[in-house]
Amino acid sequence: MLDDANPARRFGRPPGGWRLRAYAVIFESDTPAGRTFDLLLVGLILASVVVVMLDSMAAISQRWGLWFSVLEWGFTAVFTAEYLLRLACVQRPGRYARSTFGIIDLLAIAPTYLALLFPALHALIDVRVLRLLRIFRILKLTAYVAEYGALGRALWASRRKVLVFLSFVLLVVLVMGTLMYVVEGPANGFTSVPVSVYWAITTMTTVGFGDITPKTDIGRLIASVMMLLGWGTLAVPTGIVSAEFTAQRLEPDRGSRRCAACGSEGHAPGARYCCDCGARLPGSGLRGSRRP
Repeated sequence: MLDDANPARRFGRPPGGWRLRAYAVIFESDTPAGRTFDLLLVGLILASVVVVMLDSMAAISQRWGLWFSVLEWGFTAVFTAEYLLRLACVQRPGRYARSTFGIIDLLAIAPTYLALLFPALHALIDVRVLRLLRIFRILKLTAYVAEYGALGRALWASRRKVLVFLSFVLLVVLVMGTLMYVVEGPANGFTSVPVSVYWAITTMTTVGFGDITPKTDIGRLIASVMMLLGWGTLAVPTGIVSAEFTAQRLEPDRGSRRCAACGSEGHAPGARYCCDCGARLPGSGLRGSRRP
């Protein structure tokens, strides 16, 4: 689940000074400076991913490899400064470092430093693998697109239903795969139960690689049933997540008012007091600063 939708509540809003000004730019996208910062960072993320993809092409890398290296170190420096600044301007930096986006921010810069600090890793793994891990920077985009948050909340809310459905699918492919192993046997390519289960998965998901095919009439009948079940397999999880999206849209809209005392956001439109500290919210039209 995306765990820093409300950074003021989770990580702590600084009381003042340069940390508060930096916090307003980095974490509060509803301000002009915050919006500009987010747009610039999104542009840098996309540019860095394009550089990684182009650098993996041998013909282009041979001609422009030096420029790609310069750009990569520039991107790494910017993302490193951004990561350190995020840690510095919150009250609980350790909590941010362990959050979803904190880990993504670390993954965005770690591969470049690992390839530099541990060149002997080529004895175990090609350094290009570490370089390609920079593609994780694309995950940073989830922090700047609200729809990603809606998708994450829908998936998280439907996790139990999806897991129950996947367990049913696993049961079906195990039973049908074992049945195909008994019916077809090694002579027709079904050399073991795991291979037969692999066939059942590719058939049920309508992928159908064709590397293993039934030869007997009974086997083809079972395959036909699996293909028909595959339609339902694709539709059910889509319906579950779509229902959660609909449920979210029917929920009461959460306001964007920010508490002047603690910086907490996400209060209901009719709320009079802050749900965290109890201070009176702006525009509530009531006197007194706290609940009696």
